[in-house]
Amino acid sequence: MAVRAVRGAIQVDADDRQEILERSAELVTAEFPAYAARLLGLTDVPLLCATEIAVPGALPRTLRLLAHVETDRPRAQIRHVYLRGAAALRTDVPQ
Repeated sequence: MAVRAVRGAIQVDADDRQEILERSAELVTAEFPAYAARLLGLTDVPLLCATEIAVPGALPRTLRLLAHVETDRPRAQIRHVYLRGAAALRTDVPQ
C-alpha cells in the first residue's frame, strides 16, 4: 500500500476564530487547524500547524491542508480539494 499526499485549501472571509473552525471543518480540519481536526475526531493522527510566508499578492486568509494517507489508489486518482476562494490557487484541479 502506497502513502499518498492529499492537498486542500479554503479561503476564509475574516481572521475570526469561529469562522476558521467552521471553514476548517468544511475543508476537513483550524483555529489551530490541528485543534479543529481534533474536534472532528482526528485524535489518533499526527497533525502539524504552520504559518505561510508573506508573499506579495498571495491569497489572504487561506487555510491549507496536507494529509498523508495510506491508499491503494494510484496517484492519478487522488482528488485534491480547493474550496471557496482557494479554488483560484489551482485552476488546473477540477472542483
